[in-house]
Amino acid sequence: RTPGTIPLGTYTKQVKVGDIVDVVVNGACQKGMPFRFYHGRTGVVFNVSRRGVGVEVNKLVRGRILRKAINVRVEHIRLSKSKKGFLDRVEKNEALKRAAKAKGEKVDKALLKRMPTQPRAGYVVKANDSGALPVVITPKPFDEML
Repeated sequence: RTPGTIPLGTYTKQVKVGDIVDVVVNGACQKGMPFRFYHGRTGVVFNVSRRGVGVEVNKLVRGRILRKAINVRVEHIRLSKSKKGFLDRVEKNEALKRAAKAKGEKVDKALLKRMPTQPRAGYVVKANDSGALPVVITPKPFDEML
């Protein structure tokens, strides 16, 4: 946490019903603080009041996932970036589809899907420019008795 006065930007951020937010407890403000289980959880805003925000969070209880409704102050939430990667990918795919449609051809399905990180390309390690062999470094043998 940061000591001192909480920045005003914390209070002026715009939160609407339906927004996806992360519950992140700010220890500098004890009012409206959620229970420790909810720290780091992501939920959906269902209510907005003057100082507080109602957030629906999923909780695993005895093998069942329950939707819990908690009320926290705005100091303890931040807008989530969890959907940003998904939305960027959707935008890129739509641009590819539009370009292909303009040319009159179909988009390869493999271009639209996510690919795992591939292994790096192989390369040959060369010795120094003079042509000498690489120096092999070995540990000194232990031969001294204490």
